[in-house]
Amino acid sequence: MENIALIESFSEFKDDKLIDRVTLMAILEDVFRNALKKKFGSDDNFDIIINPDKGDLEIWRNRVVVADGEVEDDNQEISLTAAQRIEPDFEVGEDVSEEVKLIHLGRRSILALRQNLISKIHEHDNTNIYKQFKDLEGEIYTAEVHHIRHRAIILLDDEGNEIILPKDRQIPSDFFRKGENVRGVIESVELKGNKPAIIMSRTSPLFLEKLFESEIPEVFDGLITVKKVVRIPGEKAKVAVDSYDDRIDPVGACVGMKGSRIHGIVRELGNENIDVINYTNNLQLYITRALSPAKVTSIKLNEEGSRAEVMLKPEEVSKAIGRGGHNIRLAGQLTGYEIDVFREGVEEDVELSEFTDEIDSWIIEEFAKIGLDTAKSILEQEVADLVKRTDLEEETVSEVMRILKSEFED
Repeated sequence: MENIALIESFSEFKDDKLIDRVTLMAILEDVFRNALKKKFGSDDNFDIIINPDKGDLEIWRNRVVVADGEVEDDNQEISLTAAQRIEPDFEVGEDVSEEVKLIHLGRRSILALRQNLISKIHEHDNTNIYKQFKDLEGEIYTAEVHHIRHRAIILLDDEGNEIILPKDRQIPSDFFRKGENVRGVIESVELKGNKPAIIMSRTSPLFLEKLFESEIPEVFDGLITVKKVVRIPGEKAKVAVDSYDDRIDPVGACVGMKGSRIHGIVRELGNENIDVINYTNNLQLYITRALSPAKVTSIKLNEEGSRAEVMLKPEEVSKAIGRGGHNIRLAGQLTGYEIDVFREGVEEDVELSEFTDEIDSWIIEEFAKIGLDTAKSILEQEVADLVKRTDLEEETVSEVMRILKSEFED
């Protein structure tokens, strides 16, 4: 293979990977110098001249002429007789430059050189992709479904870059077909070996925050600030927003007339229920708003600043807790407080958590999910109704009723 033929064989890489001329020259020179080191032991006395645009490559070896029989290093020195075969006028002590053809390196070296060059170009390409997507971490990105696997969906963008959307980063209701466009946030980019692993997420709170930025002009312009986002993906989310301009209603601007602005975001997230609330430094007011749609009667904060006791009317308790306990859990995450709910006007009641010695904690959690966390709140219900509203067996519910009744009989 002639020098020019080898260079031409790599023009496709330059075109496909968009490697600039200077970078390609540097890669080529590095690869050829490594090949020369392996063949001759050193590349210090070699000049490599590359013009990748024309496909020109020249390798020249520089040696010093010594008297016949005095050559100690074949790579650095050349005998007078051998030098005069190149040019009859050469004398001892002069420098000789002799062109080295790739064919002189041997077939095996040429194949290794080609493979090394391909590897270097791919490595350069992967490094560029890594840097490109590292800068996009935390940003929304769109790619097309290429392959659907059990644990992940493999996406390809317009440039053919592979992006992974793991199963646990998908909203439970997500269902995608091959060729369909998927939008998510670039969650992380890591180099595994020499290949970048780009992970997309649709469950991250940051995805919802970035959707607010892209869909609501006032958020994009910085007139409204998203203070915090908490989510149970596909189920419910709470977003605290604030504005430094008193003339702007941040909640109204985000929701829009009859929910027109937020509707597209809700649809993107599989009809996730999104509560938008006004942020405030007033903690009691902030917790009250976070528990929306429930109406809070009063709030007491403990001195450590980690727990809030919230008093509500009995009919408001189930609203505060929400379906599956989602509302109270998200309110706690949004405010940073552990929220305890108490019914207003209920006397001589006992919290269900006091019965952990007799009732398994998972059973107590089942009752809490439907807003029942005290003894009397359960005793006021019918057994059949409790069986329908929870995942508990009738025998289990009846046993809980017996334990609770004995408490008050005693």
